[in-house]
Amino acid sequence: MGGPEAAPAGGPQAGPAAGTGTAPTGGTAIGRVAMGRPPRYGRTSGHRKRFRRAVFRRFEVVIWVVAVAIAATMIGLLVHGPQRQVALAGPSVGGPDRPAPSSTSTPISSTGQCVFDPCPTTSYTGVPTRVRIPSITVDSPLENLVLDAQHQLEAPKDYAQAGWWSGGVAPGDIGAAVIAGHVDNYRGPAVFYELHALKPGDRVEVDRGGQTVTFVVTTVEQYPKDAFPTDRVYAPTPGPELRLITCGGSFDTTKRSYRDNIVVYAILA
Repeated sequence: MGGPEAAPAGGPQAGPAAGTGTAPTGGTAIGRVAMGRPPRYGRTSGHRKRFRRAVFRRFEVVIWVVAVAIAATMIGLLVHGPQRQVALAGPSVGGPDRPAPSSTSTPISSTGQCVFDPCPTTSYTGVPTRVRIPSITVDSPLENLVLDAQHQLEAPKDYAQAGWWSGGVAPGDIGAAVIAGHVDNYRGPAVFYELHALKPGDRVEVDRGGQTVTFVVTTVEQYPKDAFPTDRVYAPTPGPELRLITCGGSFDTTKRSYRDNIVVYAILA
């Protein structure tokens, strides 16, 4: 297998006495080793084994590095969680369909901290009594609003006051709460006259049961009343959200009403 060949039986062949200077006539075992074939680099050679071990060691190092990276990624997801993307939904005053019931599922925090367990939430009691929007100087008591015979949300009776849909979610509870108000009348601006001017980041405060529920605006949309996205506005949400609704767009002199609705979407601050 690549080593020296065995000597002939009977030991080395006899030769001249030592010191005569005459080379032996027959090859001895030692001579045959010196003159033998070079070692083979086959499957079982020492060189090949050392090479394979070196390759395997490097491969093991790569596997360990990948495993550590995957473990670190998984730990990061468990500790910090994925960032939640808020799915905004939305209704309007005079929407054509009955609003869909809001969700009562476990909330998911906007920081992504609640992955396996429910997020800690503040408990609110009582009905909402007042709404404040500092950026457009709104500070109004709230009426209780209901659906009419066509399953459309009735507008507040007082143009100077807003109202909340009492048959739906109360602001601060899980789901999409709805607060509506007039934009104007023949006498001039009404409570939600500047609602269209709200921007993402503006705050909305709702008083309820001696506590204040604070929301932050995420987007402002305008929809035709005859194509109002009822499902989007009233769709279930994973946490407390708020919809502010008023009229907008051009004025229909025949129907004596505006053609569009302004909808503000907000999430719990």
